[in-house]
Amino acid sequence: MPNKLEVSFNSPQCGWMSIGFAGDRDEFHTTTAHAPHERALPELLEILTALLGMNSAENEYTLRWNRNPEEFDFHFVRDADCLLLEIYQYPGAERQPAERERVFAHEGKTEDVCRAFAETFNQLYEDKDTDEFEFNWRQPFPFAEYEKFTKALTAK
Repeated sequence: MPNKLEVSFNSPQCGWMSIGFAGDRDEFHTTTAHAPHERALPELLEILTALLGMNSAENEYTLRWNRNPEEFDFHFVRDADCLLLEIYQYPGAERQPAERERVFAHEGKTEDVCRAFAETFNQLYEDKDTDEFEFNWRQPFPFAEYEKFTKALTAK
């Protein structure tokens, strides 16, 4: 089973953020917008926190995000301690399943995948003042969700 995932969310600029994913077999890079899915970062952290909780009743989550006009779904499916991350791209906001394209997939241990996300969120947190995160992302840094996520990951 592949197990190495690298996640990069670069400092936002003018409401846009460059993101990247690299696994053992796939690689995917794009830019994403802060709107209309303005809760994308907090929701991502909430999903990752839930995935770390083995007592969670949910094992499947979908996060919506966009580049404008393209839309993305980050699809997470947990099976015991394994996690499948798939990223689907849609040509527009209609999100027609027949028109989507899987642009990235990675399977690994849930904790390892969450730690890969933690590395990039830790960097965003450390650079938030220098990079004027709130001004450049046009959204506040998700402090509460970040704190819950880091606590859940530390408990592992």
